[in-house]
Amino acid sequence: MQNRVKVEIYGQSYTLGGDLDDTYVQKLARYVDEKMSAVAAATHTVDSVRVAVLAAMAIADELHTLQQEKGQRNETLRERAEQCLTVLEHALKQTA
Repeated sequence: MQNRVKVEIYGQSYTLGGDLDDTYVQKLARYVDEKMSAVAAATHTVDSVRVAVLAAMAIADELHTLQQEKGQRNETLRERAEQCLTVLEHALKQTA
């Protein structure tokens, strides 16, 4: 079942279809709109295609940074789990 959601991004209306919740799609559209407005203000660029590309790059940078941070957290958790396992194995050997 495909939903149709009308959103406005950077002064343009779009009707998007998909399986995502309408509220979520609106939230994403607001985020993109805010990012494009911030890029336009910071760069004084009026070309909407250029603004869209720069906003996409900024969003991609955010995503990449979050993915790296998640990977680092996962590695830290893995290392701690291994340390706990080592301590537990040592304790079990001493009690046996």
